[in-house]
Order: sequence, then structure tokens, then C-alpha cells
Amino acid sequence: MTDTARADRAARLAELLARTALSDQQAFAELYRSTSAHLYGVAIRILRDASLAEEVLQEAYVAIWHRAGSYAVDRSQPITWLTAVVRNRCLDALRRREPDTISMTADDDTHDELDLPAEGGSPADLLLAGADAQSVRECVDTLEGGSRQAIALAFFQGLTHAELAAHLAEPLGTVKSWVRRGLERLRQCLDRAGVVR
Repeated sequence: MTDTARADRAARLAELLARTALSDQQAFAELYRSTSAHLYGVAIRILRDASLAEEVLQEAYVAIWHRAGSYAVDRSQPITWLTAVVRNRCLDALRRREPDTISMTADDDTHDELDLPAEGGSPADLLLAGADAQSVRECVDTLEGGSRQAIALAFFQGLTHAELAAHLAEPLGTVKSWVRRGLERLRQCLDRAGVVR
């Protein structure tokens, strides 16, 4: 895509967002047709689950419909703003997932009892582990937006620094700084909470 075509597309998307902010349904439909494939790609890359990506994309477009008026043309490109809305919804969906839930399948009905580890911790150990997990969540929530996103994508999705830079559309040095500063703040917060031993 040439620079002129890119600029024309950005101007068209900005116009569609402005009209969407005025509750123009036709503009919103065109905005959806113009951007949904790209934004679905963003969602699927973060979530790695097609049905969840579709669900999150739907939530994102509802948010776009309601928040289109908050888009500021002088602060970012329209596609950057739209991508940020989708990315934030994806990260919210990842946070909602419970990492320690038991998956129930048809095969589970044939077992009379759960297979528990032979070397399970005592109730006190389990209580401490739960408290540590809560402290980790609280410390992650204190991180700044860029650091929190970069660390979440790096650790939950396994993205490298280069992939993070491309995904977040930020310079590689900026992303490395976000990760480095975020990890240092996370370590200090966990140390204060007594989790880092």
C-alpha cells in the first residue's frame, strides 16, 4: 500500500469514526467491513482461540460504537486506536480466564474420583500459594499500561521482544524498556508483599 493510499484509508476511517460517534449506522457498518478482518487477526493472534476471538471482536465493536466520540485524530491513527480497543478487550478476556480450573469432558464421567497429586501440599501451603497468587495479580495491576501489556503478551502469549514491537507498533527499544521497567517494578512490589523469597 502506498503512502497516499494509506493516508486516504486513514482519512476515510477517521471520517467513519466521526460519523459513528453521531450514531450513523451506515458509517458503522462500513467501518466494520473495512476493519473487521484486520482486527480479527489481532484478536486471534493474542487469544489463539477462534471462538473467543470472535466473541471479543463483537465486544470490541460494541465498545467502538459507544466510544467512537473519544477518538482523537491528532493523537493516533484510526487503525491504531481501533487495534488498541481490540487489544485491551483481548487482555481483559485473558485476565478473566481462570488458569486453575478443571476442564470437564465426556471422558471425565467414567472416573469415580479425581486424580490428586500424591505429594499434595498441606492446607496451609495451599492457602499461602493462593495468597501469593492474589499478590501477583495485585502487583501486575499496578503496572503502567505499556509495561502491563508487554509483560502480559510476553509471558502469556510467548511473544519475543521483536514480536512485541511489531504487535504493539512501538520501537523495539521502547518495548524492551517497558518489559525491563515492568519486571523491576513487579519484583519490587512482590518483594514488599513478601512473595519474593
